[in-house]
Amino acid sequence: MQINKIRGHQTDQLFTAILELKNLDECYAFFDDLSTMSEIQSLAQRLEVAQLLKLKNTYDKIQHETGASTATISRIRRCVDYGSGGYNMILDRLYPEIEEQNAGKSE
Repeated sequence: MQINKIRGHQTDQLFTAILELKNLDECYAFFDDLSTMSEIQSLAQRLEVAQLLKLKNTYDKIQHETGASTATISRIRRCVDYGSGGYNMILDRLYPEIEEQNAGKSE
């Protein structure tokens, strides 16, 4: 797991700070100070790609809709399928209907 490579005081402090945010306005303010616009857009794009992968979209459609490269889509696919479970955990919480929809397709 890659997560063990980043564990430490600084990362704990960052994640604890994120958990202290109360609403979208606070998130925007904190991340505006913390990150570049490009970094925020990249993170947002990755989450969108993961969601579209969970919805069983093709790489071509995902690339067209998000602007992500096929290399990025592939990397996110590996994380969704074999990663630490972070994408799946958050997407299941944000969009429980995706899991229900996918369960219906496999029956």
